[in-house]
Amino acid sequence: MSADPPIRIFLSPPDVGPDERALLLAAFDSNWIAPLGPQVDAFETEVAAEVGARHAVALSSGTAALHLSLLLARVRPGDRVLCSTLTFVASANPIAYVGAEPVFVDASEDDWCLDIDLVDQELSAAADRGERYAAVVAVDLYGRCCDYDRLEPLCRAHGVRLIEDAAEALGSRYHGRSAGSFGDVGILSFNGNKILTTSGGGMLLTDDEAVARRARHLATQAREPAPHYEHVEVGFNYRMSNLLAGVGRGQLVHLEEKVARRRRIAERYREHLGALPGVSFLPEGERARSNAWLTCLTIDPHVAGADREVVRRHLRALGIEARPLWKPMHLQPVFAGARSVGGAVAARLFERGLCLPSGSSLTDGEQDEICAEVTAVLRP
Repeated sequence: MSADPPIRIFLSPPDVGPDERALLLAAFDSNWIAPLGPQVDAFETEVAAEVGARHAVALSSGTAALHLSLLLARVRPGDRVLCSTLTFVASANPIAYVGAEPVFVDASEDDWCLDIDLVDQELSAAADRGERYAAVVAVDLYGRCCDYDRLEPLCRAHGVRLIEDAAEALGSRYHGRSAGSFGDVGILSFNGNKILTTSGGGMLLTDDEAVARRARHLATQAREPAPHYEHVEVGFNYRMSNLLAGVGRGQLVHLEEKVARRRRIAERYREHLGALPGVSFLPEGERARSNAWLTCLTIDPHVAGADREVVRRHLRALGIEARPLWKPMHLQPVFAGARSVGGAVAARLFERGLCLPSGSSLTDGEQDEICAEVTAVLRP
């Protein structure tokens, strides 16, 4: 059997240009290349303004931001945390870092995000038993925001901290508010495949000055203000480098262009593939704007005549990268034994779901080829 050819159309490659290069070289030429520096300070200010948060803390990854968010929410060993099951493992791993117990909640049919009805039922049932959850980690999936109109007041009513995992959603909006501005703390990721990349990096967002100050302290090895190195608690090496912040600033200037391009890509996929039997797309919803980080569809094999894997393997054989949706956390071996609330919807979406190439540098010609090949499989 011959091996697949090298990938020539990637799922979501970095899209960089001269602005990023100029700011990166400016940081390099200043010899301020270590973590922290003027580019980091400026990047924090600019991202906070973009999202509408009072404070932003630039970190080494979105995972680091989630870890600190849980610590700042005073989640302790043995506490329980509700978490979206349909997500990347980085949403759940930090719960294990702090020694807490993840309880995974199914996705909603309507938006593939956290099922708020199930969250309501679980929080109410726990309260009836005289128990409590320490936090809820809500994931804005593939750029689609959760139903925060219901989730925010629900968490407040139960005294539960709400952490918004907006790693995939910078540039998205929900009822006029930007992703990353919901809950007690929001986080972003600037990983290489995200809509805005710093190669690797993340951001913690909050309106609480004390929370931001505490996050900076913990992320800088919890060093005390002394002329020597003084530490009274365990900290972390989580701050972003000045070089990478320069790249991020150059990317941020073009955020709206990147969102517009990805949304147009998603629109063209719907135009070309939406009428195929058994094919449906992640819905956007009313009064919401997704950044369309990845265009995701589902394929019903009973109607389409082929399943997700047939399509994915066909594209891969042509050097086109497409991936299944996230495998739900309650099905991951690493979390075997963890409790879940529902799970059938997320499991079905994983079984049928496919992410198509969606990078802002994707050309119309490349997209036309992808659509033609998917159509050839589903309508031979």
